[in-house]
Amino acid sequence: MALEKQITLDEVIIHFQELEDSRSTINRRHSLVNVIVIALLAVLAGASGPTAIARWAALKEEFLVKVLDLTNGIPSKDVFRRVLMTLQPAAFQACFVNWMNALRGDAVAETGIEQPILAVDGKTDRHSHDRAKGLGALHAVTVWASEYGLSLGQVACAEKSNEITAIPEILKMVDIRGAIITIDAMGTQKAIAEEIIDGGADYVLALKGNQGTLHQAVIAAIDEAIEGDSAEAEKLVTSETGHGREETRTYIQLPVPKGLAGSLVWKGLTSIGLVLSSCHRDGKKKVEARYYISSLGMDVEQFARAVRGHWGIENGCHWSLDMTFGADASRIREKHLRENFAWMSRFTLSLLKQRQGRDSVAMRRRSCGWSEKFLMEVLTGSTR
Repeated sequence: MALEKQITLDEVIIHFQELEDSRSTINRRHSLVNVIVIALLAVLAGASGPTAIARWAALKEEFLVKVLDLTNGIPSKDVFRRVLMTLQPAAFQACFVNWMNALRGDAVAETGIEQPILAVDGKTDRHSHDRAKGLGALHAVTVWASEYGLSLGQVACAEKSNEITAIPEILKMVDIRGAIITIDAMGTQKAIAEEIIDGGADYVLALKGNQGTLHQAVIAAIDEAIEGDSAEAEKLVTSETGHGREETRTYIQLPVPKGLAGSLVWKGLTSIGLVLSSCHRDGKKKVEARYYISSLGMDVEQFARAVRGHWGIENGCHWSLDMTFGADASRIREKHLRENFAWMSRFTLSLLKQRQGRDSVAMRRRSCGWSEKFLMEVLTGSTR
């Protein structure tokens, strides 16, 4: 049976039909939708830029003409480059909303997790700068649903210090209702906490020196609770071994003490927490303490799940983008092109993570390059 009769791209194509094509109509030979769908297929199969997309498409012409209407043949490198350079990143991402919501719904059904941990964090693609044009390296803030393996949104900003303004923007893009939002210390801002609560979600926010008074007050309160063996404090200890290390984590959660300095200005603030990590590796011991504020009620296991979920963005998203997609080595240096490509990488990573099986993400991506059937199944989600 022919491949196109088994799996079609109809449900993929529909997501991009309302996207505005800013190209001139003069000599326009390739539809915008076809260019985008081919680009997604190529990125899934291993392409890392417009040249690679065009090369893959040329080699896969026999396959592509079966699944797309390519009356005018395969687009050239310049077509892919021009389209991805002129697409507005916000409009491009908006096309994925319904698609992402469907994936999220499937993930809820698959995992049974209705209150996901949504980790918000930034990543810099170090080689994407262009000093001659005054363009700094791309820094993108991502919302990552660790338990689902889904990247729900991306906002680019000039550098890490701009995350404070990027985070509210990305929280407006994503449906956060009922979720637990986790953010590193830089994003621990009163306005962000308020936006999360107003959006119908809870938060677990890390504390460091940028919240000096509150940070010190939380440290003192937790120290006092530990020393006094407070009945209000809840404690959980976990241990992990592997890769030459032994790590013990102690989670402590405490209701916000009355009169805690600086606490009244944080909307929804209900509890405070500590994670004490003790790691033994190569005969050396490293101890690290991290402090948090949260709108969560008392449930130390839920607090621990939120903290672990946030760490998942490094392993599940950022590490995969660097090691499997080569994001840190990317030399794409046009502003919109690199943002749109960064989003395609995050989205296709999400698709790869939805595929069931024991293969690594890297092996799944290689398999997309080797097997057209497997590639179509991953893009369409026809076999999870």
